[in-house]
Amino acid sequence: MRILQRLQEDASQSLAQIAEHVHLSPNACWNRIKRMEESGVIQRRVAILDPAKVGAGLTIFVMVRAAEHSEAWFKKFAAAVREIPAVTEFHRTSGEIDYVLKLQVRDVASYDEVYKRLIATHCADVSAVFSMEEIKRTTAVPLPGETAR
Repeated sequence: MRILQRLQEDASQSLAQIAEHVHLSPNACWNRIKRMEESGVIQRRVAILDPAKVGAGLTIFVMVRAAEHSEAWFKKFAAAVREIPAVTEFHRTSGEIDYVLKLQVRDVASYDEVYKRLIATHCADVSAVFSMEEIKRTTAVPLPGETAR
């Protein structure tokens, strides 16, 4: 868990730095990291960008109600959503809303382009809320013992 915590904080740390922090030899630390990669616990290592600095500073949450609840419709819808680069998250949800998408776009006109692509999939309803202020954002997954902190 300590290795995962360090990697989630900063995956660019050297193996020696991580090993020292978790009190392991570099070889033992590397073996544990490799096992976690092979088992899928660590899916990939990425750089986290500032959306505003790369021209995608507007965050929008889009709620979609399905036009129908068939596998054929879902496959078409999911394929269309996966092709939209602005969609950074795509969730099937419970309740009155069937799907929630998180978008990172440049401006309202960019959102309108996404909106037109979504309605072309024949959704029953598409609505959106625009984020006014980001209060917390993290990519870190809470590890055991951290959820209450």
